[in-house]
Amino acid sequence: MKIGVLEFGGTNCDLDVLSVLRGTIGVDAERVWYKDAHLLDGCDGLVIPGGFSYGDYLRAGAIAARDPIMDKVRQMASDGLPILGICNGFQVLTEAGILKGALVKNDYPKFLCTWCHLRVEVVDCPFTMGFEKGSVVRLPIAHKEGRYYTDESTLGGLCSNGQVALRYADEQGNVSKSSNPNGSVDSIAGLLNERKNVLGLMPHPERACEGALGSEDGKVVFSGMVEYIRR
Repeated sequence: MKIGVLEFGGTNCDLDVLSVLRGTIGVDAERVWYKDAHLLDGCDGLVIPGGFSYGDYLRAGAIAARDPIMDKVRQMASDGLPILGICNGFQVLTEAGILKGALVKNDYPKFLCTWCHLRVEVVDCPFTMGFEKGSVVRLPIAHKEGRYYTDESTLGGLCSNGQVALRYADEQGNVSKSSNPNGSVDSIAGLLNERKNVLGLMPHPERACEGALGSEDGKVVFSGMVEYIRR
């Protein structure tokens, strides 16, 4: 088993993800530079980590989403391989049309870096199957363009299809305006594709895989992805 960690110019969370996959989870993981699309052929799953691909010019993730390697990513998604896009990776996935909607500037248009509580909405996907539905997990966010947006019609379809994986909430799991740090529509923090093998997640699970860091909830996300591949 091997999981690829996709890098563009400006990616800066790749080493964090590699450390978790190799050291904490104990699987083979390989950095894949965006010009080396052939390396994805040997991967059983993919993580698109956070950062500022191409300096967030135009829009966050917009240039990376149009790179030729994304054709390989689309094929992996179509083949049912698990793909996790974290923060900028989520932005890339929406800009590429692999996930619906868009990530725009926070309601308060400044960079946010803080811990958040999230309510687990679905557990029938690789990334959340290790949680209980309705449970509350703790992960950090670090973004300026993390406010998820989509129109009402699309939102209705996402909700009815069970594609909303995680919502911002308080410690008791209550979803409200006050528990929503960036103004995301319907408090959406994590979103799945229809097949549920692709997850876009604004919070950073790789920064919450050890108790010393304040939470181990992120480890469950990566462990679920690996278990899905093994099955």
